[in-house]
Amino acid sequence: MRFSAYSRWLAAGLGAIASLLAAVEVPSLAVAQADVRPRPQVAQQPEAEAATRRPLRPLPAEAAALLWPELTLPSDRQALIQAINHSLTYLATPKAAADYQAYPVPGVTRDRVYRSLQRLRQLVVISPSPAAFQAALRREFVVYESIGADGEGTVAYTGYFEPQYRASAVPTAEYRYPLYRRPPTLDNWPLPHPTRLDLEGVDGLASSNGPLAGLELVWLASRLEAFLVQVQGSAKLQLTDGRVMSVGYAGRTEYPYTSIGRALVNDGKIDPDNLSLPNLLAYFEAHPEALDRYLPQNERFIFFREGGEGPPTGSLSVPVTAGYSIATDKSVLPPGAIAVIQVPLPQQTPDGDWEEQPTTRLVLDQDTGGAIIGPGRVDLFVGSGAQAGEMAGRINTPGRLYYLLLRP
Repeated sequence: MRFSAYSRWLAAGLGAIASLLAAVEVPSLAVAQADVRPRPQVAQQPEAEAATRRPLRPLPAEAAALLWPELTLPSDRQALIQAINHSLTYLATPKAAADYQAYPVPGVTRDRVYRSLQRLRQLVVISPSPAAFQAALRREFVVYESIGADGEGTVAYTGYFEPQYRASAVPTAEYRYPLYRRPPTLDNWPLPHPTRLDLEGVDGLASSNGPLAGLELVWLASRLEAFLVQVQGSAKLQLTDGRVMSVGYAGRTEYPYTSIGRALVNDGKIDPDNLSLPNLLAYFEAHPEALDRYLPQNERFIFFREGGEGPPTGSLSVPVTAGYSIATDKSVLPPGAIAVIQVPLPQQTPDGDWEEQPTTRLVLDQDTGGAIIGPGRVDLFVGSGAQAGEMAGRINTPGRLYYLLLRP
């Protein structure tokens, strides 16, 4: 087990690192900044109670008035247009019709989302200035806000990227640890689903004896690398035969996410103040046998689909775009829709340092992930390779999340 050659690269930026190291929670800073004054308890009618449980709520006009001036045309309009086109492709599919059939927020329909995207694309193309763009958005669109993890709109942001690993299209003595295709009968598997231990065994090599037999997509040399791809939900693979393959998220088993980093802390293997990806990698490098104990503790298992040599494919079966695609829980937030992220994001300075800059940006909701649960979690896709990884690993902060829809 040799991690040292790439541990520094991984340490600089495993996307969604909060998911790997600890159970995802809204950072304490978010609680400190929230309005915690006691609120009067008012008896609610059934419809009002249902509304409070919905993942999105209309943003009041006075709050929306503060948002519109922050929405500007990007310097690279083509990247945003490309992301919009990918969402339109998804929304034209039967899958999108099924996904929106029981969407819980009244008025948020596939047709309305589709028309909103068409109009946004037109405005991005024809708007002569940021002021004209903002005026059109204010005039034609309304804003919905995610209720967040706390019901007050606080959303925990992480970043993810497309890591790059060596892999083989066939099993060999060196490449032994598979990634797996989605089982065709997954939707009909009885509950509880098989655990990670059931599916791949203690050592990660027992799949030929269970329901994953024959579903191997590609093989990696490191069991931990294969696990990290599951945490990421996608990867770029340099195959031994010279080909390049992308793999993307295709589904999961129905178990809660369990952090192996938190398990190491609970067992006294890593001091909680020193819990970081470099220290986690160092622990498994020194104790490779511990993988058999800790990886099965995350019972959730992720399945993949094969992509091509282009950008990675998100859960909507369309490519994701660096800086313009987010991953959310698609059971509660509208797939393919126009979103607005509002969060401090790391930016590299000319001298190579990093600093956070408040960012408000139009994005598209085009992906999901195994640890992205509820309306209070967002993962921002930042690209592929080591530079993107370094940025992704620095995103772990609270923010806000909005969605734009054409006025009814």
